[in-house]
Amino acid sequence: MSSQENQVASPRSNLATIMMFLIPSLIGVFLFMTPIAYNDAFTIPIAVLAKAIQSGLSGSITTIVTLIVATTAVLSLLCTVLKPEKLKKYPFFNHLLVVNPIWLIARLLGAVFIAMTYFKIGLPAVYSENTGHLVLNDLMPVLFSVFILAGLLLPLLLNFGLLELVGTLLTKVMRPLFGVPGRASVNCVASWLGDGSVGILMTAKQYEEKHYTEREAAIIGTTFSAVSITFCLVVIGQVKLEHLFAPFYLTVCLAGVVAALIVPRLPPLRLKANRYIDGQEATKNPEALPEGKSLFGYSMEVALNKARHAKGVKGTLEEGLKNAIDMVFAVLPIVMAIGTVALMIAEYTPVFKWLGTPFIPYLELLQLPEAEKAAETIMVGFADMFIPSILAASNIESDVTRFVIAAMSVTQLIYMSEVGALLLGSKIPVNIFELFIIFILRTLVTLPVIVVMAHWLV
Repeated sequence: MSSQENQVASPRSNLATIMMFLIPSLIGVFLFMTPIAYNDAFTIPIAVLAKAIQSGLSGSITTIVTLIVATTAVLSLLCTVLKPEKLKKYPFFNHLLVVNPIWLIARLLGAVFIAMTYFKIGLPAVYSENTGHLVLNDLMPVLFSVFILAGLLLPLLLNFGLLELVGTLLTKVMRPLFGVPGRASVNCVASWLGDGSVGILMTAKQYEEKHYTEREAAIIGTTFSAVSITFCLVVIGQVKLEHLFAPFYLTVCLAGVVAALIVPRLPPLRLKANRYIDGQEATKNPEALPEGKSLFGYSMEVALNKARHAKGVKGTLEEGLKNAIDMVFAVLPIVMAIGTVALMIAEYTPVFKWLGTPFIPYLELLQLPEAEKAAETIMVGFADMFIPSILAASNIESDVTRFVIAAMSVTQLIYMSEVGALLLGSKIPVNIFELFIIFILRTLVTLPVIVVMAHWLV
């Protein structure tokens, strides 16, 4: 096409690009981030749709989930052990089903637990009301319905330029406040709007490509790979406070920012080397806008460029379907395995009570109701972020305390069922001891913020 033809076509092309950016992004913002009145309470549209799925499948949803977890375990075992050549032709399914030994054991354990719980066979400790039964009947249906919708609809937020717009607008904030490059804001937004695992994968890839130093990669991976809005919705629903979703999410955001300001300035993150993966020391490279461009103008340019190259309806639906399959088949077995084990430990041993005891004076100082029971939920969050809310829903009466535990479980961020395992499996330079220390630091830093907000908002 000649330059003259380009000029003639550009107004129509620009309008089409703007519409391609605006329409899906606004729909995504409405579905995932806009509070609406529903049944005399405020929630977000995606939650209403998720409850509709749960209601429509109420008679069979536990059977569906059981079949999914069992099928995932069997196929993972076969594919991981046999590694069939034909599977390599399908990268998506190869990635989904060929897993490392730890993930394989977790999937098999999840299948065993869910079968025992569904058929009520084997050890009563596994399928009792407060252990496997609670995970299968209370948590898994919620996760299933939310994952299906989130997987299908998240491309509206992630693929049409909204991420690039917000990320570029935040470039002037990230370096002075958090000591990381402006591009880290994209990781953060991808995590908060999409999924924490997406942020970690993005961080690991950019660390390997020398966009981040060791310190920057460690900070971003443990600070900005935040729990998504989807998981926040599940957690607040678990403690029966869906009507407080807007103030809950505001609290999570505020506590997350406070943790991002403080924790990277403390060991172990502060002690990480400022060098790249190949050992080369970092040089100062201040980020600057292209000459002659404003921040907003350049942000819009980047966003529209993303929209211009976005996949069509078919490509977006295909990606959404893959997202949904990945979330449902990869996450549900892990939640069943780790959730049941954590609840068995909580129900039949004093381990979490012992671990939480040092936090009781801290919670009492913060004037949190039912401080002793709340303290028992704090350390279990290192295993999995859902378990504190499950314990709170069954053991704690105070709305304020359930709100605090739900928000705390989200802002603790480091949980071994997903984020921790992904970080350890990547080349990001952190070990399990450092992750545990970061988990404790985030808990200590965010709790005062969350408690103050809870007393004010709940």
